[in-house]
Amino acid sequence: MAGHNKWSKVKHIKERVDAKKGKVFSKMSRELTIAAKSGGGDPDANARLRSAILAAKSVNMPSDNIDRAIKKGTGELAGDLIEEAVYEGFGPAGVAFMIEVVTDNKNRVINDLRTLFNKNGGSIGSSGSVAFMFDRKGEIKLPAASGSEDTILELALEGGAYDVHSDAEEHTILTAPDKLYAVVNYLKTHGISPASARLSYLPQNTLVIDDPAIASQTLKLFDLLDDYDDSQNVYGNFDLAEEVMNALSA
Repeated sequence: MAGHNKWSKVKHIKERVDAKKGKVFSKMSRELTIAAKSGGGDPDANARLRSAILAAKSVNMPSDNIDRAIKKGTGELAGDLIEEAVYEGFGPAGVAFMIEVVTDNKNRVINDLRTLFNKNGGSIGSSGSVAFMFDRKGEIKLPAASGSEDTILELALEGGAYDVHSDAEEHTILTAPDKLYAVVNYLKTHGISPASARLSYLPQNTLVIDDPAIASQTLKLFDLLDDYDDSQNVYGNFDLAEEVMNALSA
């Protein structure tokens, strides 16, 4: 995928993991609850829940929090009625955004997202307005120390993946949506535990931003969407020109 490695580095520039730990745990809790609600509380029989537990443990989420979130999904503990939704929008310079949310109030979410877009050089889109620009793919992340690029590529392809991107920090394995958990299981049988595994929206093509002002505005909107309380995942079809990325990372 064009721009994959650069976009990964941009995200690392932006991440403030310690400051966002509470939000990270909140997102993990919602994913655990939704996964348990949709497929049951047994991770051996629920591939999505297995992946959610894996992701939660990778950020050191306490076991009690994980168990509580799962029990909310199975109905063993009381909790708000939450559901999943995907919203679409346009940012500065026509950048396309996909926002996955988990919420107990869709009306509130659409109003909040409309305000975020309108105040930051964008506009909320109707269903399908940008979805055609993205492909739904399985995405598995492995630390670089998991193995050499050749080793991971060979194992991933043997397990049913179709592509691997590697850099100094991590390996990213891409799969068809229905192959995600089969590839995860194959890796585990060979002693490799992914840091995360999820279904993602990956852009078919990327819009390269070479204007620092537009880049700053686009990243601000991305941050606001990502920080929004009900937001789970945010995807954009933009990349940054090398000189802009270097300026941001300086």
